[in-house]
Amino acid sequence: MSKIEMTKKHLITCSVILVLVIISRLNIFSTDPVYPANHIAYTPSNLIFSKPAEEADVVYNFANEALPVNDKKVDFKLKKSIAKHRYKNIQSNVLHAKADKMFPIIEPILRAYGIPEDFKFVPLVESGLCGGTSPKGARGVWQFMPGTARSYGLKVGKGKDERLNLRKSTIAACKYIKELYGEFNSWTLAAAAYNNGSIKLERAMNRQNEDNYFRMSLNRETGSYIYKLIAMKEIINKPDKYGYKNFYSYNQKPLPFFLAYN
Repeated sequence: MSKIEMTKKHLITCSVILVLVIISRLNIFSTDPVYPANHIAYTPSNLIFSKPAEEADVVYNFANEALPVNDKKVDFKLKKSIAKHRYKNIQSNVLHAKADKMFPIIEPILRAYGIPEDFKFVPLVESGLCGGTSPKGARGVWQFMPGTARSYGLKVGKGKDERLNLRKSTIAACKYIKELYGEFNSWTLAAAAYNNGSIKLERAMNRQNEDNYFRMSLNRETGSYIYKLIAMKEIINKPDKYGYKNFYSYNQKPLPFFLAYN
């Protein structure tokens, strides 16, 4: 083979390789990449407008019964209740201080009676920031009326009031709540009945032909009751998120024995 023929053959080979390279690069840039099914493509726009982690959608629930937060009315009432209990509105750590004292006593009793732990927030809502005796005569952190307290084993009268004993009143509350759950077959409705009374709640359910708390029209206090419980759950479990900075968790310090018998 002559030198000229060898040169021509070499040029043809190089040309073919160059063409293949060009075609390959064109295919790379003209074909959509294949990603796994769960891949999320981040573009400049969705990076800019994506929600911060703390504002991402949160699944709220009470006793594992989820709220229909896709309902605008429910979502508004919940956010309003949470905002009302932020530190900037309360300006005090009293709620966390109460939780520190009460929860170590309340939690094991709730478990023993098969009551969801979320009911430990009921005393914080019932007794509020001040506690004491209500204008109607309810007393103690569980706010028992005298007659109801006696019905569930508490001694009231003759210089003795066991509604003020956290351990005994919690046992009484568990018996009452369990009875309410047996009647309504819903922890949410049981909590609402604890606030409003089972007879009034049952009448409202029959009148409205409705058994979903979040779709019912109730009096102002009971209609906001579950929202308050969930708000309380939020601020106690996520204090930093809602502005509560200076507090100490009972999990980080021993609980004085006498608190069980206040």
